[in-house]
Amino acid sequence: MQSYKMNKVYRSKSTMIAAFLLVGGSLYAQQSKSFKEISTRDLTTIMEKNRSYYESGKVADYIPELGKMDPKALALAVVDEKGKIHSVGDINKKFTMQSISKTIALMLAVMENGEKTVFEKMGYYGTDKPFNHFANLETMGKPLNPMMNAGAILTTSLISGSGQLPFDKILDMVRYITNNPTLDYSRIVYESEKETGHRNRGMFHIMKNVGLISGGEEQLDNYFRQCSIELTAEDLAKIGYFFAHQCIRFDGDKRYKDAEMSKLIQSQMLIAGMYEFSGEYARTVGLPSKSGVGGGIVVSVPQQGGIGVFSAPLDSHGNSVVGYRMILDLAKQYNLGVF
Repeated sequence: MQSYKMNKVYRSKSTMIAAFLLVGGSLYAQQSKSFKEISTRDLTTIMEKNRSYYESGKVADYIPELGKMDPKALALAVVDEKGKIHSVGDINKKFTMQSISKTIALMLAVMENGEKTVFEKMGYYGTDKPFNHFANLETMGKPLNPMMNAGAILTTSLISGSGQLPFDKILDMVRYITNNPTLDYSRIVYESEKETGHRNRGMFHIMKNVGLISGGEEQLDNYFRQCSIELTAEDLAKIGYFFAHQCIRFDGDKRYKDAEMSKLIQSQMLIAGMYEFSGEYARTVGLPSKSGVGGGIVVSVPQQGGIGVFSAPLDSHGNSVVGYRMILDLAKQYNLGVF
């Protein structure tokens, strides 16, 4: 009889504990919203919460024209699972793609040459070095990855065509992905990059010296042009959506659908898209992302959507200070990280 009573007590306690854990788990789950529940109200709250952090960053001025950007300008955009655009802030503010353009150039180079051919000339590696590091060209004989400047310059050189044609292909692809035929590049920023891009020019000639590049400096000019393409945070969110959805456009256009290409681009964004900060970023945000020193960051949320942010002041790694904080808050609030 005593044994029966004890078993009854244990069963009762077990039931209570299970119920507590179930309710507690439900309450915890409710703390994170679904990406389907994204709203401009939430985006506005996140943007305003992080707005003042621009003061801790510095607008890039090693390219003189970039130094003229308004440090207070701020925009946040999301393209949700259904391709609907949600955006707040200075959504009409244009800025240059800079290194974000490397994702598009890589896609085109692989489309034309195949992944094996492209990556015989460069690595898949992550790095603890800044975006303009190139000492490994001497030690390894090739760039670490296509997201650092050396690898990106090489990638652009692999796109076929003479003169400005490789750049035109990049611009046309950006226009297609964003469904925005009005996009163009800033001639002023291009000239500024070309005039001051001595380090990039040095990388170009080291790679030319070892036979990785065979053409002339017009190939480097195309790299400067692609970095000077101007767009908005909404355009970035559309690019993020494109790679998150097997290279299907936000409006459902499947002309370039390619699951393997999507995996390749997102994997490079994840391991190297935020330069030497990529490892820590993978831990805190956990999403394929690519930054540019123009203040933009593009984010792909696999199988869900895209995020685009803009704020010109940068941290020591060359990533937007406010942009990172907004993405971090979005990832936490909507439980977006892949890990």
